Amino acid sequence: MIGKKAWEEARQRTLACFRSAGIALTKAEEERIEIAEFGLGRLAEIGLEILTYVNTERCCAKELVLFPHQLCPEHRHPPLAGMSGKEETFRCRHGCVYLYVPGERGKSVFGHPPTDKGDCFTVWHEIRLSPGEQYTLPPNTPHWFQAGPEGAIVSEFSTKSVDEADVFTDPEIKRLPVVSE
Repeated sequence: MIGKKAWEEARQRTLACFRSAGIALTKAEEERIEIAEFGLGRLAEIGLEILTYVNTERCCAKELVLFPHQLCPEHRHPPLAGMSGKEETFRCRHGCVYLYVPGERGKSVFGHPPTDKGDCFTVWHEIRLSPGEQYTLPPNTPHWFQAGPEGAIVSEFSTKSVDEADVFTDPEIKRLPVVSE
């Protein structure tokens, strides 16, 4: 759960990130920014700021903002209602993002999840995305990602997104945000 004041501060910080990167938003888009703190109350380290442009039965387009060193926890997009699961492409637009997927772990990796959540991160093959670089994840692939020291903005292009159906490795995570007064 996140308090209204912390939610608004994160939203303003997200808007500043978009402005700094030269990404223009309409007033309606500014109002739709989602602050995903995953029910952990640790937004600075485990969280994600999301703007969904479109999400139809066939496609979805989002901007993902990560503050410096902030991470989106490990999850996957399982098959759902006759669909094979969400396929998504991440394209880095600003900063640097480190994406972790199944595969061989490198000798050194950037990612550093909180020590008390270490067992909730199982995939360690690192893919570093700088502005202009992209990577496509097949459906139902476990993954997580973390921003570099200057934060990151990542465009996500995918098949239909059903966020409430995401499966997180950490059983404490609640995907949909709850904002308290």
